[in-house]
Amino acid sequence: MERLNIEVVQKHLSQLSGWAVSDEKWLVKKYRFRSYLSGIEFVNKIANLSEEENHHPFISIDYILVTIKLSSWKANGITNLDLRLIEEYDQFYAERKEG
Repeated sequence: MERLNIEVVQKHLSQLSGWAVSDEKWLVKKYRFRSYLSGIEFVNKIANLSEEENHHPFISIDYILVTIKLSSWKANGITNLDLRLIEEYDQFYAERKEG
């Protein structure tokens, strides 16, 4: 995995909602849910995907607010894998809100 240039990352994030770059190596987003258990279901989906990909984010659960923080350790920054995964996280969130 190769670390991406910050301009490439910012361009990609401009097409998504709510994602920010922290310290030029972390992707961060907060998701809000209607209930605690809805957030937990979302976290479980992310956890299963993370295991499949062997790429694990930091996840913070604060009642109905779930914060995701993702980076690629080996690349010491953001990679294409990170960008692909955050799109999947957003898709999980969209499906949850519709369901």
